[in-house]
Amino acid sequence: MAAVLTGPDEHAFAAIVERHRDELDRHCARLLRSPADAEDALQETFLRAWRHRAHFSLEGRWSFRGWLYRIATNACLDDLARRPRRVLPYDVAPPADPTAAPPPAADLPWLEPYPDRLLDERASRDLEPDAAAISKETLELAFLAAIQHLPPRQRAALLLRDVLGWPARDVAAALDTTVAAANSALQRARAALRKRLPTRREEWSRADATEQEQAILRRYMEAQERRDADAVTALLREDVRVAFPPMPLWYAGRDAFRTASDKFAAPGDYRMVATAANGQPAIAIFLHGPGDPEYRALVIEVLRIEDGRIAEILDFGDERLFAAFGLPLTLQR
Repeated sequence: MAAVLTGPDEHAFAAIVERHRDELDRHCARLLRSPADAEDALQETFLRAWRHRAHFSLEGRWSFRGWLYRIATNACLDDLARRPRRVLPYDVAPPADPTAAPPPAADLPWLEPYPDRLLDERASRDLEPDAAAISKETLELAFLAAIQHLPPRQRAALLLRDVLGWPARDVAAALDTTVAAANSALQRARAALRKRLPTRREEWSRADATEQEQAILRRYMEAQERRDADAVTALLREDVRVAFPPMPLWYAGRDAFRTASDKFAAPGDYRMVATAANGQPAIAIFLHGPGDPEYRALVIEVLRIEDGRIAEILDFGDERLFAAFGLPLTLQR
């Protein structure tokens, strides 16, 4: 294999690299928090690997997979140096007055949901025996929103050490720094995350949605389709947060959300399609407005459920996301 990896046959090299595409894509998505940005970084990773393939044989400490992760990490760090961090409405605006009209959309680098269907497809194709360690748990939105507040090198140290399980010396080598500096970055990152992650997420672990969560999701969808505001409200925690990117808009608490919903809900009928994003229950919501012959894509809504109640709702109002979820833009009545 060494001759193929360092030789002139680009197609043979690409075939070997392609085996690692999906896990590297997830690694880039964690660092960059956008499927589109991750794909760009992945292409840059493969270009750099091809251009510098002769270096692989000179760096005998790395497996080929580890060498690719090192390149991908640095491609992402270069990208992060050029772009502002991705945000949610909580990061850019105070909680909204539920009686005030919603603001217009803002041209900001918003966090985006990552469809579970892509994670599941890619996990099923992973060829490395330890690929299961690189789980979708750390693509949960709470984790990804939290790490956006870390400086890029701290973010990389955390992912390489705590998600991929690399030893400290390999993390230091990947980041071109000392072991002491890499460990220092990791400790600062862990301390920062403890302040931002929900308490029950200190280990950032999450099993697939439980039967209870699925039952709550079904009740929520049915209540929304009936336009039963009382039933929807009963499923929410008192301290629920509800945000609406790309608007810099969010409501703090059940009462505020209920007030805003009663005042500003779009007229028409909803149709709900269950899906999943970032390892969390999600819904694609379609709206049939007055006089419209079809249901039209409205939002992708991602839910966080805690202790039998909905603790957070993120409404992503970009219809381009529907294609990533494998969904159409319209549904027939």
